Amino acid sequence: MSDRIILHCDLNNFFASVSLLSNPTLYDLPVAVCGSVEARHGIVLAKNEIAKKYGVKTAEAVWEAKQKCKDLVILPPNYEEYHRYSRAAREIYLRYTDLVEPFGIDECWLDVTGSTLLFGTGEQIADKIRKDIKRELGITISVGVSFNKIFAKLGSDMKKPDAVTVISKENFKEKVWPLPAGDLLFIGKSTVARLNENGVFTIGDITLCEDSMLTRLLGKNGILLKKYALGLDNSPVASQDEEYIPKSVGRSTTPDHDITDRKEVWRIYLELAEEISDELRKKDLYATGIQVHTRDTALKVKETSHALEMPVNSALLIARFGMEIFDKAYRWDLPLRSVGLRAINLKGDNVVVQTDLFGERNQDEKIEKVENSIYTVRGKFGKKSIKRGRNI
Repeated sequence: MSDRIILHCDLNNFFASVSLLSNPTLYDLPVAVCGSVEARHGIVLAKNEIAKKYGVKTAEAVWEAKQKCKDLVILPPNYEEYHRYSRAAREIYLRYTDLVEPFGIDECWLDVTGSTLLFGTGEQIADKIRKDIKRELGITISVGVSFNKIFAKLGSDMKKPDAVTVISKENFKEKVWPLPAGDLLFIGKSTVARLNENGVFTIGDITLCEDSMLTRLLGKNGILLKKYALGLDNSPVASQDEEYIPKSVGRSTTPDHDITDRKEVWRIYLELAEEISDELRKKDLYATGIQVHTRDTALKVKETSHALEMPVNSALLIARFGMEIFDKAYRWDLPLRSVGLRAINLKGDNVVVQTDLFGERNQDEKIEKVENSIYTVRGKFGKKSIKRGRNI
């Protein structure tokens, strides 16, 4: 059986690149797309290559970016245009294969294994796509070519902008294993810190770890990361013909005042969870994990997530689990500027729910039933027909 040929296409500096198309006089200047400073959302959403050379980083405060680059040009986001260009890029991908899996608005995986007779090797197909995007859309793309999705993603990150990188079975040990462990997809900052504390610094180091050590440090995800590092990712590229299941659904808010106590966080979480629950229920999805996001008045950002023992889509349970994570993660050293809540690792309505042999989750299941009834009533009589109490 021949190896798969997987591409990962990443539109370079996507928000900034699209925004510059309607502001061509700014091409030679440092530019950042930023949220509204007046609404206290003043962070960098994207930046062009020139701004990047000044050290401007995504998610940092506008005032910090301005300190690094005093001539930084600030543009507001234009989400309608971003979605239009994202769809146009996917139309180009579909010329080469119908196996196209979105990974956010500016990234997609493509399986072109069956396309080589028509379009050439994986590297040749990647280069054709790169040229098509540049000629037709006026923006650039980096493409990784490999035999699995994880390494294709790594390849697209290696050379930016406007580049093609091939990671093969013959060269992946030389190209991939010397890279920092954090470069591997799905490894976050907290996981990197835990690995570093135990002498694991590179992707190659992960392959040398005993399974028992990785399980102790990271649970079953540790074994999965080792498989990824060894090039054993067999996950398929989901066709657009298949129903697309998003990886997460989240909401966040930045009030017009600083958050100073736990009760207000709980009130906000309930409101955010209502919106998250509505979206999950519309798509018959369940969360198998919850992530909370905080940004304090010093603009320090922290994200903490936790897997759930049972999949949920009820607002009350999402808020409650979020609050449990928040209580463990946040110490109130400073007031909060913004908070966020996210349902992660989403599954369809065919998700398997483990039977509760000892009745420990009976209460949660009762809550789910009540929430289902509330959702049904609101569907018939409107969202304001039943209001929720605010006490925890």
